[in-house]
Amino acid sequence: MMLQLDSHSIQKLFQKRAPNSHKGNHGHALLMAGSSSKMGAAIIAAKACLRTGAGLVTVNIPKEERVALFTAVPEAMIQFREENQHWSSFNAIAIGPGIGTDTSAELLLKALIAAVNVPTVFDADVLTILSKNQDWLSKIYKKSILTPHVKEFDRLFGIHHSEDERRQTAVAKATELNLIIILKGYHTFITNGQEQFENTTGNSGLAKGGSGDALTGIITAFLAQGYEPINAAILGVYLHGLAADITLETQSEESMLITDVIQNLGKAFKEISKDRVD
Repeated sequence: MMLQLDSHSIQKLFQKRAPNSHKGNHGHALLMAGSSSKMGAAIIAAKACLRTGAGLVTVNIPKEERVALFTAVPEAMIQFREENQHWSSFNAIAIGPGIGTDTSAELLLKALIAAVNVPTVFDADVLTILSKNQDWLSKIYKKSILTPHVKEFDRLFGIHHSEDERRQTAVAKATELNLIIILKGYHTFITNGQEQFENTTGNSGLAKGGSGDALTGIITAFLAQGYEPINAAILGVYLHGLAADITLETQSEESMLITDVIQNLGKAFKEISKDRVD
């Protein structure tokens, strides 16, 4: 049975922030993103992660790109990709946006899969790497999250001829691998193999570069704050779409930028908190 996400179901999942909390109560997220030609992906993911409430955000980037990140997102910390990687202090990790598909990215992904034991979001370029290294899928930390769009999904799991076929495969693969799969698109589909959800927010203004990077940042923030992975996926997808719908108050679907959507995450949080019964 598939559940359509609505404000009522989201309100039941959303946990209100305690008034006496501090940054240590809201988790430390690591985003492994960006490369010399794709630093925008890292910046977008970091801004979205911070706007979604992660207590601390560290971004793993090439050292030569540090000025771009420091300038665009002064609230984020930096981990340099060229140095020894330390992952044990993070509550949640994401890897993929703008990271590239070269040998160095492949080796980094392989090392992360072998070492990490916290929920991880796999997106963008690393999905392409995984499609070429199918045996790695079974080694991913359980209940981690894959976020493919249609083309990435077909690279991972074979050519499909309809949305229904992809959804059936998503359920089967989520069950087999004990992962959560977010099949992005119109009415984004989310499954952990046992449960199936269809999103009801969002619009075609999200059909632009950067939207997936923001979604990755949003979901990772929820993971870092201690949400169960399936709930982090649900909340992330719904909130991402809701912020895009709110953006239509001031932009059109043609003119909307993902940075506009990130700016409206605050209004989206207020919307899902409205009339909440604790």
